[in-house]
Amino acid sequence: MSRKRPMDDGDELLARLGSLTAQARERAELQRSRVELAIALQRGMLPRDLPTASGYRIAVRYAPAFHGLNVGGDWYDAFRMSDGRIALSIGDVQGHNIEATAFMGQVRVGLRALASVTSEPGELLALTNDLLISLGGELFATCTFMRLDPATGVLESARAGHIPCVWATADGRSGVAEDEGGPPLGVQEGMEYPVTRYRLTQGGVFVLLTDGVVEGPSMSVEEGLDQVVRLAGIAAVAGLEAHALATAVMKGAERVGHEDDAAVLVVGHDGTRAG
Repeated sequence: MSRKRPMDDGDELLARLGSLTAQARERAELQRSRVELAIALQRGMLPRDLPTASGYRIAVRYAPAFHGLNVGGDWYDAFRMSDGRIALSIGDVQGHNIEATAFMGQVRVGLRALASVTSEPGELLALTNDLLISLGGELFATCTFMRLDPATGVLESARAGHIPCVWATADGRSGVAEDEGGPPLGVQEGMEYPVTRYRLTQGGVFVLLTDGVVEGPSMSVEEGLDQVVRLAGIAAVAGLEAHALATAVMKGAERVGHEDDAAVLVVGHDGTRAG
């Protein structure tokens, strides 16, 4: 009858390696499931339909790019408010995990809910900021919220620590919006958010975006914004549709080498009614 030989050092090493490999595989599968859940949450929280108004076009593009097993919390939103004006928002949550995605949902839902209390952009961001702080979370978000009056073309904008938007007109002018802005949402209670008024003229466009569109290893934020300014200027002069411009801006985002989400929201006046 043969006797089972004692396990030598080599056998012990192989057994240990096998155990570690199995544990690593389990952790990778768990993290992959978390990423898939986060991406599903992201897509589920973004609006399926965009509001329409005669003479205006809204277009969006979104790329939930993630690096390794991380995923970000960018969002965009557009909806009609009770006073008939159109709300436009875009933002970015600190962090790259499922918690950031969940917090993104809180911010977006908070903005929509509080828009029934006030549609004034500065007041709305202030209320949302205080709401987030009252929830006791540790994350924060940057955000731009705009209110468009389709009857006049007036855009009122408030910015909470977010990257500025880009504008262009049909007569060849273009640039980066120079509004004052306030701090990110969820950092400190009782903050104020100044409101800047713009006018969306016939053939004009405004481009709202997240930093994944303009900043990365291959391009500084200034260079990225300059790229979007050029694209918006060309689109406005050439009379391109909002969808074409949104696609071009997102295509340009590939050149920044980013490892983050990228979101673009374009609102344009197509010139079919006087503004």
